[in-house]
Amino acid sequence: MRSRVSGQLDTLAFTPGTHVKKGDLLARVDPRPLKAALDEAQGKVASDEAQLVKAEADLGRYQNMLGKGFVSRADFDLYKANLGVARAALVSDRAAARAAQTQLDFTTISAPFDGVTGAPLAYPGATLTADTTDIVVLNQVDPIRIAFAIPEDSLAAVRNSARRGALPVQAKIPGDTGGPLKGELEFIDNAVDVTTGTIVLKARFANADGRLTAGQFAEVTLPTTRLTDAVSIPVIALQSSSAGTFVFVVKADKTVEQRPITTGATTADRVVVDKGLQAGERVVTEGQLLLVDGARVR
Repeated sequence: MRSRVSGQLDTLAFTPGTHVKKGDLLARVDPRPLKAALDEAQGKVASDEAQLVKAEADLGRYQNMLGKGFVSRADFDLYKANLGVARAALVSDRAAARAAQTQLDFTTISAPFDGVTGAPLAYPGATLTADTTDIVVLNQVDPIRIAFAIPEDSLAAVRNSARRGALPVQAKIPGDTGGPLKGELEFIDNAVDVTTGTIVLKARFANADGRLTAGQFAEVTLPTTRLTDAVSIPVIALQSSSAGTFVFVVKADKTVEQRPITTGATTADRVVVDKGLQAGERVVTEGQLLLVDGARVR
């Protein structure tokens, strides 16, 4: 939050770390210099209004004299021009008074939305520079958005699922013993990051209980494509070599076969195997470092 006018910070009206409502007073800039400027502008408006009344009266009086031939046409045109000048001056000074009133209103800094205040970044007595000096950070926490990135090759599945309706998103906070938070996909960025090959998405979560905090890390689950009859294995069964990913498959004679596989989508602690395994085959999940192709296991 910043002040839209320069001046001295007069008061802070919030308690750090507390919830505030939209419209609540957060801070106030010393209004006296801007109040004086408003009074001056309003004085000019009052003077212009008086000048306009006089110019209208003069023109009416000289218009009657012009009809009787008592004044020249040039004198009449002069008073007519004076009336136009008086009207223009009134319009200009009224606009200046409105601008001065707006500047005075800006000395009151209110919350633009419901949120939680942070620690003050400026204190009473500090000189504020308009639109530059930070006063406090106000974070919206209900609702709150979680930003995350997905590989670009998953984007098509996300878009296809989103076309069928609202796409649910779950978030889990490390160390939080509560159940996963449920939200809804709200935003898909308009460009892929060419450096990472990922695209940013945002999900909206209701956060009335305050479990999510701005800047916090969360684990996000975004279901997209539904796979039928998929073969999956525990992630811990996967092994890597220079030739690629493989697993140790336990054969009927209790020996193991080192078999290369092609993996697909991952969810929780399991990974889908696109190629290399059949349903019902057993894989080793512990002690793989002690095994070689053909070793006997129990």
